[in-house]
Amino acid sequence: MSIPRLFLDAPLAAGQPVPATPGQAHHLGGVLRRTAGDPVLLFNGRDGEWAARIEGLHKDRHKDSRKDSRKDSRKDGAVLVPERRTRAQDSPPAVTLLVAALKRDAMDLIAEKATELGATLIQPVLTRRSIADRVNEARLGSIARAAAEQCERLTVPQIAPAAALHAVLDAWDPAVPLLVAAERRAAPPIAQAAALLCPPFALLIGPEGGFERAELDDLLRRPFVSPASLGPRILRAETAALAGLAALQAIAGDWRNG
Repeated sequence: MSIPRLFLDAPLAAGQPVPATPGQAHHLGGVLRRTAGDPVLLFNGRDGEWAARIEGLHKDRHKDSRKDSRKDSRKDGAVLVPERRTRAQDSPPAVTLLVAALKRDAMDLIAEKATELGATLIQPVLTRRSIADRVNEARLGSIARAAAEQCERLTVPQIAPAAALHAVLDAWDPAVPLLVAAERRAAPPIAQAAALLCPPFALLIGPEGGFERAELDDLLRRPFVSPASLGPRILRAETAALAGLAALQAIAGDWRNG
């Protein structure tokens, strides 16, 4: 039986109890059927990964009777006690994904899979052809945390608020190379464009239908931007984001380390 792995935004130290969130407590007790004394793994993005045990676990309780219709309830809760550190904290290479805001299902997919692929920052951007004009940061953050728990990352990527593309570019650190997937203009293959890169770097994926000409002209005038081709076929935005991240990690990122 696999050991559950949980992200907690709290300090982790041997023998220092920490509370699980109600959702985590429900998942442990109500879904996984774990009980007090069972093992868990904990991480917080700062203190490494810890082997821990469940010290206390209670389920949501309701009291209801015909004589007294009032309900006495409490949320699911769990207390977890770290025992020993199993992995030291690492510092993942900085890999940023900028993606034009998409519909909810596509953004959910990108948040999950980009986490698995090692993105450290996911920045939704608003372009002239963006399908959506906002994103649910809290929802995407929750999806990223769950993905980090599953894929054994020690960190959770940051989900930035959606912002206009030009504003993001104006505030960009010019020392960080930005590759833009430019499917309708002559551009070198991504393997060639990324051959000399090393983190930190970033990838920008445009909206369905691509960037407008003026947007792409503005992008390519900026010295830190380089165009890259993702192959001979037109990809959906979510496919391009994940294919591009995978290619960059294999060519210049942490996949090279095995």
